[in-house]
Amino acid sequence: MGGWDKFYLIANWMLRIAYLNILWIFFTFVGFVFFGIFPATSAMFSITRKWIFHRERNIKLFKTFWTAYKQDFLKQNGYGLIFLLVGYFIYYDITFIQLNPGQFQFLVPVIVLIFAASIITLLFFFPVFVHFKLSFFQYLKQAFLIGISSILELIGMIATIFLLYGMIVLLPGTIPLFTGSVLAIAITFLSQSAFKRIAFKKGIQIDETSVG
Repeated sequence: MGGWDKFYLIANWMLRIAYLNILWIFFTFVGFVFFGIFPATSAMFSITRKWIFHRERNIKLFKTFWTAYKQDFLKQNGYGLIFLLVGYFIYYDITFIQLNPGQFQFLVPVIVLIFAASIITLLFFFPVFVHFKLSFFQYLKQAFLIGISSILELIGMIATIFLLYGMIVLLPGTIPLFTGSVLAIAITFLSQSAFKRIAFKKGIQIDETSVG
């Protein structure tokens, strides 16, 4: 491949990634943020999965995104409500402990564990949701189980978040173009590595199948 062809390929993929990020932001606001963030994020991961796992390079981004967005809109908002309630529970407990210093310190390790478990589950939730066919609560269970058994991939995801945060601080203009989509690509890549390793250990072919 010549130098011009390489430049064209890189530029083409940068445009796709930027367009995907714009779609993610747009459809998040279509759902008034609260009702749009989870369906839009799930739709974004459905596309990054096609790019990385199935190597589908020329999919119609808007059509594919819109189909996934509306298909899982209600279900994803159900999951969003669950994560919101967990977050509120953690916030309420922290506030309660701060208002009662020295009385409920024994709850701190419990809260820390719940917080860590919720973050791990959230990081692996969307890759699990778009990759497997499971029952409602099995998605949450398997996201957590895969997360705690994939330490290297988990560290990679957290490192990517910090790197993106640093990029945003240095270049705030990248927010509408390369934040969500780049993170989704990194998480998809790392989670697929975890899925394949688990499938290899279990001796199964991993593609639209349950790990339960």
